[in-house]
Amino acid sequence: MLHELRVYQCAPGRMSALLKRFENVTLALFKKHNIRPIGFWTTVIGESNHHLHYIVAWDSFDEREKTWAAFGADPEWLTKKAESERDGVIVTNVSTTLLRPTNFSPAK
Repeated sequence: MLHELRVYQCAPGRMSALLKRFENVTLALFKKHNIRPIGFWTTVIGESNHHLHYIVAWDSFDEREKTWAAFGADPEWLTKKAESERDGVIVTNVSTTLLRPTNFSPAK
């Protein structure tokens, strides 16, 4: 089991557009592609309140590679992403970290 921590840095003033896109578009496409999110968080206190953090569970690195490739090439995603960015780019940077639980971790 792997967990992928993704941090999206939003353009100033675009966090609501990102949250709306996740709620109305991205989550349905995640389900379609069997992407299993664990949770989503915004920053209350920390480096920046322009970040969306989320964690996805994967059975293997191979599953992750194939699934993200299919998601990224999905015509519905490409169309909806472009529509959501008519007023400007939403995400300016994506940081990805792959995590493996320790033997003593409650999350496995």
